[in-house]
Amino acid sequence: MLRVGLTGGIGSGKSTVSGRLGELGAVVIDSDLLAREVVAPGTEGLRDIVAAFGEGVLAADGSLDRAALAAIVFSDDDARRTLNGIVHPRVAARTGEMMAAAPSDAIVVHDVPLLVENGMAPAYHLVLVVDAPVEERVRRLVAARGMAEADARSRIAAQAGDEQRRAAADVWLDNGGERTVVLSEVDRLWAERLVPFEVNVREQRVHGAGSPKIVDYNPEWPAAAARLIARVQAATGGAPVEHIGSTAVPGLAAKNVIDLQLGVDSLEEADKLAHALAEAGFPRYPDALTDTVLPSHPDPEVWRKRVHCSADPGRPVNLHVRVRQWPAWRYVLIFRDWLRAHPEEVAAYAAVKRELAPEFAADGGATRYADAKSPWIQAALTRAVEWSGGSADRPW
Repeated sequence: MLRVGLTGGIGSGKSTVSGRLGELGAVVIDSDLLAREVVAPGTEGLRDIVAAFGEGVLAADGSLDRAALAAIVFSDDDARRTLNGIVHPRVAARTGEMMAAAPSDAIVVHDVPLLVENGMAPAYHLVLVVDAPVEERVRRLVAARGMAEADARSRIAAQAGDEQRRAAADVWLDNGGERTVVLSEVDRLWAERLVPFEVNVREQRVHGAGSPKIVDYNPEWPAAAARLIARVQAATGGAPVEHIGSTAVPGLAAKNVIDLQLGVDSLEEADKLAHALAEAGFPRYPDALTDTVLPSHPDPEVWRKRVHCSADPGRPVNLHVRVRQWPAWRYVLIFRDWLRAHPEEVAAYAAVKRELAPEFAADGGATRYADAKSPWIQAALTRAVEWSGGSADRPW
């Protein structure tokens, strides 16, 4: 099962996207609909709301008068917390039931208006954010919902802003133009990313990054790494994770592959985490691996590690699982931090990458390319260890 979180500000047209995903075959769980369901006439939810806020929140037919309730809770934090305490647990329970009932090969789209505000992003394999310019959102709310303009602007201002949503978004869908444009984008996303992503997760299959191709530094890499780190930590119970490798060094040209380092106390612990990581979208790379571009050590076992890669066709990831007490964990961090502190070394490393990558473009993988970089990296690691206060003779 692939879990996709869908969110967007009020008036962004999120329902357009969720509707299309449903047409394409997704199992859509709409939190707004569930919130209505759990307070429908005759439910315990409605009885608890009346007990908390009085008979004045009921319409003439006995249903919930949403406008009357909104007038009470919108500007009163305590009242809003009381309402959330009634509704949210019931919505969560129904969501869990619907998730459990979905087929094992489903793409489940969880439509949650306050996904960002409630910090829910790490629970999903992918988060889609639907956006539209504020003025367009105001126009829609006034025209389609009959809101007063001041009310529309107030509600928009009360929600997460663009910066917060962009930090959570794996995919940003601009729904400010013609409806056909965003629908076409959703169709492409479904075919090229969501469907193969689901298959890879279900079959615990990595999606290879392909031949080495060096691109300019992308300032969005750190935010992507932060989202991935949150998912890995959610899957592993908060284990330490670091953004490492070239994409962790500002200004450094690199392959568009995020490298992360997950710390464990033993390789046995790493193996116990393998299933949870695979379920979270990071299947284990099948071969046993050893760090090779590292100094000699009396015990070569300390260079052993596990590697997981992304199942997401749209975001290549290498997740290196290393024992924190072994030297490789520290060594990788020293190299990253040394590069961050030495712009001239960043430029030199980028030149080596750009020179070597074309030679291996037809390989279909990056193994020979990595081997070709080894002489430069070996020499650079010696300088990095000395910079950190260590000894080039005993860097570990």
